[in-house]
Amino acid sequence: MFLKVLLLSVVLIGIVFLLMAIGILIKKNGKFPNLHIGSNKEMQKRGITCATTQDKMAQKNTIKTKPLPLKGDGESHSLSC
Repeated sequence: MFLKVLLLSVVLIGIVFLLMAIGILIKKNGKFPNLHIGSNKEMQKRGITCATTQDKMAQKNTIKTKPLPLKGDGESHSLSC
């Protein structure tokens, strides 16, 4: 019984993929739709970006910190405990 259900599922999924491929081939400029947020014009109008872009912008805008100078005779010191 399990094998019949599994086989039927695989056949149905195969038919769906085949129909999708035929639909893409029949269209004039057939291609998969671009679902990336960054290239969606409506999202761009609203100022919505993808998480990767937001992360890059946040890292770019962070304040760069400089290491504190160590007191002493100018030799390098280890900060390990």
